[in-house]
Amino acid sequence: MIVAKRVSFDAAHFLPGYDGPCKNVHGHHWVVELGIEGLVKPDGMVIDFTHLSSFLKNNVHGVFDHGLINDIIPNPTAENIAMFIRERCGWVEVAGCRLVFIRVWETENSYVLLEG
Repeated sequence: MIVAKRVSFDAAHFLPGYDGPCKNVHGHHWVVELGIEGLVKPDGMVIDFTHLSSFLKNNVHGVFDHGLINDIIPNPTAENIAMFIRERCGWVEVAGCRLVFIRVWETENSYVLLEG
């Protein structure tokens, strides 16, 4: 079964070396969704949603909200943000689950999907 949780944050970024409008500092209301897969345990859950909430609060919202993402990721494309978050997901396997996807919305109509 797949369990997913979302978090949102507001942050600015720019794309260095990019020849287009995103070369200038600008902001977005980002949304990140994390999906993990596992077996339903005897307590009826794959994992408690509060564990996903805590991870997203500490490793996404707490890291990026109201900041300049370039201070953390030198080339902060949505793709690179997804990979940054995946690097912090080692706990998923420890919890007996598997990372299925990370979805990063840059706008309400545009997202990247990192699977596995």
